[in-house]
Amino acid sequence: QLQLVESGGGLVQPGGSLRLSCAASGFTLDNYAINWFRQAPGKEREGISCISSSGSYTNYADSVKGRFTIFRDNAKNTVYLEMNNLKPEDTAVYSCAAYNTFSSMCFMRPRGYTYWGQGTQVSVSS
Repeated sequence: QLQLVESGGGLVQPGGSLRLSCAASGFTLDNYAINWFRQAPGKEREGISCISSSGSYTNYADSVKGRFTIFRDNAKNTVYLEMNNLKPEDTAVYSCAAYNTFSSMCFMRPRGYTYWGQGTQVSVSS
């Protein structure tokens, strides 16, 4: 079965950290750019980060820049999102998505993904 599976979510206090994983199953991520999204209750889905297929290019939304880091380990067929200094407004369901590309860049685009994960809940609360 071809799919992306997220893990690593949970409950954390403000100022804490979490590392999310996005693992591919049934295919290799080598030629795929990966984007992370989040959606809080009652709000629209927000694209927060992307990483190129090689990992050499990354991009972040202003809301997470300087706090979140995206990186990938193609040998493990996994992309990670390291989240530091978490705030209550970071509470959301986080999902990853993949699109096939040979570009050296990635793009924070709302659609056009081949694979989506099911999401993992991140809750930031004291």
